[in-house]
Amino acid sequence: MSALSFEQAPPASVPLRFFVTAPFFGVAAGLVLSWNWQAVTGSRWAPEAVAVVHLLTVGFMLQVMAGALLQVMPVAVGANVSHPKLVATIVHPCLTLGGALLPLGFLGAGPLALRLAAVLLAIGVFTFVFVAGLALVRSPAMGPTLLVLRLAVVGLAIAAGLGLAVTSVFGFSLALPLGVLIDLHVAWASLGWALMLLMGVAYLVVPMFQLTPSYPVRTGRVLPALLVSALVAWTVAMTASVEWLAWLSTALGIAGVSGFAIVTLRLQSKRRRKVTDSTLWAWRIAMGCLLLAAVSEGVLRVLPTDEPLRARLEYLTGAALFAGAFPTAIAGMLSKIVGFLGWLHLQKVSTQAPTMQQVMPEVRARWHLRVSLVALAFILLATVWPVLAVPGGVLFAVASAGLGWSMALGLRTWRRHLTSQHA
Repeated sequence: MSALSFEQAPPASVPLRFFVTAPFFGVAAGLVLSWNWQAVTGSRWAPEAVAVVHLLTVGFMLQVMAGALLQVMPVAVGANVSHPKLVATIVHPCLTLGGALLPLGFLGAGPLALRLAAVLLAIGVFTFVFVAGLALVRSPAMGPTLLVLRLAVVGLAIAAGLGLAVTSVFGFSLALPLGVLIDLHVAWASLGWALMLLMGVAYLVVPMFQLTPSYPVRTGRVLPALLVSALVAWTVAMTASVEWLAWLSTALGIAGVSGFAIVTLRLQSKRRRKVTDSTLWAWRIAMGCLLLAAVSEGVLRVLPTDEPLRARLEYLTGAALFAGAFPTAIAGMLSKIVGFLGWLHLQKVSTQAPTMQQVMPEVRARWHLRVSLVALAFILLATVWPVLAVPGGVLFAVASAGLGWSMALGLRTWRRHLTSQHA
């Protein structure tokens, strides 16, 4: 905490606009999953499955991660963003509209929706990449957190470029190697951006909020190196059709994913605060899902290409990552982050600012976690009984709506206190 520069924090409206928007996409993803459960569980190539994945990744995850990074960079590593309000005003509507049009295009709205989504997401993502990348390069800080955040922004740029190329195949009928582009896009988006950023944020928030020992410095450098090596090897393997490199990439990726999960769980077992709260359990569930995805991906690597079980395991890997690991960890942190933002900004104007617990009570976070856990169980079990994706999707939508409602109540508490101070 003493190393954080809270005076560098941007206005609260900068991250909050991203946080408040994200749950709507979670609701949409759950409803699309429950309505199109046969297609989503049947094949990763189904348009409905692609729509659900992008509602979760672009709509929910990218929104929260962009807002969190704009908040974390200046506070944690001294990477100050110039004109943060202007940046948020440009990036947020582009991500919101583009994130809505992209799944609509896959669900049948047609090439025009995909073209508009490509343009909006290109503006939003690359504006964010430029601003965040410039701030991180100029930062005088040192250490694994800064390194991983820089790598995450590079991963986002590559994943976005590959995603735009894939969208161009559907929206503009360009003759590009679709299968290779999709495999590269998924790898860079999941490992190069999402997991890399989750890792960088974990280095900061797990010790701070869960009172664990810090991540070992050597581990903090080795884990991202494994992920980068895996991604480079996978890129070469896919573009040059080098089979042994594909095996090596899978092994390195599994080592990086599993290593991060195991180290995090080990640190949590050594925490100084023995009271378990919803955030601790959210991270434990997320780490368990990372391990499940790693095992599933390892089995996929050894299965023949014509094995019918592949489709089930591909669904399991995607569900473990995009319905389990990433949204669970992100949602688990949102209550802490919003509560912390409320305390941070209100204590500047009042000596009797509400506590984090008063802004975002633990009881609401626990309710959300319980509903999310039941939803996740149904979604994962749909690997064996696909019809369970129906209640899983509905409950995921309910949990997302509950998360949004909880934040709305927290912001109301925040606003009431501000109003009382100015009265």
